[in-house]
Amino acid sequence: MEMEGISHRMVSVNGINMHLAEKGDGPIVLLLHGFPELWYSWRHQINGLAAHGFRAVAPDMRGYGGTDAPPSASSYNVFHIVGDLVALIDTLGQDQVYVVGHDWGAYAAWHLCLFRGDKVKGLVALSVAFMPRNPAVKTLDFFRTLYGDNYYICRFQEPGAAEADFARTGTATALKRILTLREPGPVIVPKGRSADWHDKPLTLPNWLSEDDIRYYAENFDKTGFTGGFNYYRNLDVNWELAAPWTGAKVTVAAKFIVGVLDLTYNSMGIKEYINSGQFKKDVPFLEDAVVMEGAAHFIQQEKPDEITAHILDFIQKH
Repeated sequence: MEMEGISHRMVSVNGINMHLAEKGDGPIVLLLHGFPELWYSWRHQINGLAAHGFRAVAPDMRGYGGTDAPPSASSYNVFHIVGDLVALIDTLGQDQVYVVGHDWGAYAAWHLCLFRGDKVKGLVALSVAFMPRNPAVKTLDFFRTLYGDNYYICRFQEPGAAEADFARTGTATALKRILTLREPGPVIVPKGRSADWHDKPLTLPNWLSEDDIRYYAENFDKTGFTGGFNYYRNLDVNWELAAPWTGAKVTVAAKFIVGVLDLTYNSMGIKEYINSGQFKKDVPFLEDAVVMEGAAHFIQQEKPDEITAHILDFIQKH
């Protein structure tokens, strides 16, 4: 039933072919996934938004699923990703859309708002807060200083290394380990264990089925994970490219939602950043920062009805 009525098509944007999943009629809500996911991560919200008079559009992001995956890591910087979104909005025939992003999709959405806020009616960001550029330290140096070379983002940097780890572990097992992660705090992985850094039993929660894992795994078996890793491999490039926006504020109406068990909430000083009021200073039209009890990182799948309600509550005001 989840897939019923969802249509699929390809569009040409910013020099690549992009796969879209769509449903509904009305104002467009763009749904942007993160790592290691697909349009499918929004299956619940697509149906919920369509049922309430909106047109949900969920792309496979550059490097994922049915969308083209350029071979060079240099094709995945923040200008490419935001450029894809601007072109997609134009291709959809819209001047402005609502945007919902999770994980790397939230990172992309924040930067869309920073670079081209004129394209966004309102933003709901899940899991990843806006992180202002620190001109004094590059992003990877910041992570290494905090957590060392075994921090998962640092482990993803070497071309081919994380890919080999994931291949050795197996696609389905690697996806299960990541999607079921509920340990708050930074993910520290020994060398060679990017995909199997813990040995805990892999029991799927009630919100994630073997069919769900199979759908993800079939797609990643075709494409591999390099496209997703290439986002991480551009963090320092993005730091350089974003220099003109140092100190710039996001001036789009926004709502932020994170799980209390989310690794992103419990690392990099994000909890303190949100609670100190600095987040609100950097995003002056931030209307709410919701911390959901009992929820971890993949929040739109774990708490689908609650997240859909939060999205609807926000966009129906704007």
